[in-house]
Amino acid sequence: MFAGFDYGSSNCAIGVMNNEQQVSLVPLEQGKQYLPSTLYTHHSALVVDFVTKHLTGSPFEHDFKTERQALLNTIPRIKSDLDIQAGDETLFIGREAISEYVQFPEEGYFVKSPKSFFGAVGLKQGQINFFEDIATAMILKIKQRAEQSLQDTLTETVIGRPVNFQSVGGEESNQQALGILERAAKRAGFKEVSFLYEPLAAGIDYETSLQQDQKVLVVDIGGGTSDCSFVQMGPSFREKQCRDNDFLAHSGKRVGGNDLDIALSFHGLMPLLGLGTEFKSGLPLPNQPFWQACKINDVNLQSQFYSDAHHRELLTQLREVKEPALFKRLIQLQQNKQGHQLVQQGEAAKIALSSANEFTTDLRFLDSDLTQCLTLKDLALAVDDSISQIVSLAKQAIQEAGTTPDVIYLTGGSAQSPLIKAALKAHLGDIAMLNGDHFGSVTAGLTKWAHKLYS
Repeated sequence: MFAGFDYGSSNCAIGVMNNEQQVSLVPLEQGKQYLPSTLYTHHSALVVDFVTKHLTGSPFEHDFKTERQALLNTIPRIKSDLDIQAGDETLFIGREAISEYVQFPEEGYFVKSPKSFFGAVGLKQGQINFFEDIATAMILKIKQRAEQSLQDTLTETVIGRPVNFQSVGGEESNQQALGILERAAKRAGFKEVSFLYEPLAAGIDYETSLQQDQKVLVVDIGGGTSDCSFVQMGPSFREKQCRDNDFLAHSGKRVGGNDLDIALSFHGLMPLLGLGTEFKSGLPLPNQPFWQACKINDVNLQSQFYSDAHHRELLTQLREVKEPALFKRLIQLQQNKQGHQLVQQGEAAKIALSSANEFTTDLRFLDSDLTQCLTLKDLALAVDDSISQIVSLAKQAIQEAGTTPDVIYLTGGSAQSPLIKAALKAHLGDIAMLNGDHFGSVTAGLTKWAHKLYS
């Protein structure tokens, strides 16, 4: 059985064709069709242990165990130290991962939007292996849940991919990320794996309803990346098996909804932890630690922020700051690994401000009764640079296509923002703008493409 698999930066979803040849999204968690792209485990090495157990008896078992042997040798000691018994659950995904992290932030390993890291420049083989294992564990668990819902085995899949996984690194970064995803999907049990640009997938879903041909600029604002595809669509094109000549231009960059969350958290919430204050000498506090705390999609910055050496540095700075009560909140966040919780409040504010003028964040995990009211103006100032980059991607796609689109088709969670729509209209002119299914368009398009490839 084939499926479209949106392994997204914010959410994951799987689509299949039902008996009426319509796309159906599969329930993955508590009856919900969208599962947050998060993973929590009591120790990072337990991810390897989980994957190893699944690969027992598979063609991948020998090579995998050989490559991970050093880590596997540490598993008995780690389980003993953590008092983990046989049969204990050690790895959680989706909402369960978020719940475990919020309850025990200082005790385990939490990762959000792992796909954001796959194309990172300068990864060593050990880091690549680790991201493969995270992806394998997540895809395996999601696949198992989908198969349980479907009462059938999934054997082929089309997985969505951004135009570019990273802003830097070019095609080398893209190939690194695709390699991680393909190896993970096959270890998780898919026999055939193909990839399709996410904005194209969203466009393919839109094309199904067209009664006449159109030139469409698809703007897909995902959690980790924003991508634009300029595509010729309609009755004259949709039945073709090869669509290469119909795709007039692509552009993409690693800027997405997560970056908007991070920017709003940094500018709107970090002043409550000391951002913008001074040392007793009158010199301003450096922005770097506040930025590191928020930058949850950068594994290197997060490692630096949560290191013991950085904790000692923050304690030293505490003696020199003018407002120690604020700075102590930053130290508490660092000690309790609560950066994700802070950014979750930024994300909640961003979502609410797509339809409201203000939102009150809940920061009581840092200090009793601590809240912060954020306004649409705060959001506009915080995300101005990110929105400018998204507009530039749209301009680039139009310029490369050499023609003007008949319609702009918006999809992705952050595409709901009135700020983004207003910016596109201001810079691109009065072009018709349509909203897709902000979360389902990509999955539906991937499923329809899988139907073409595998049915």
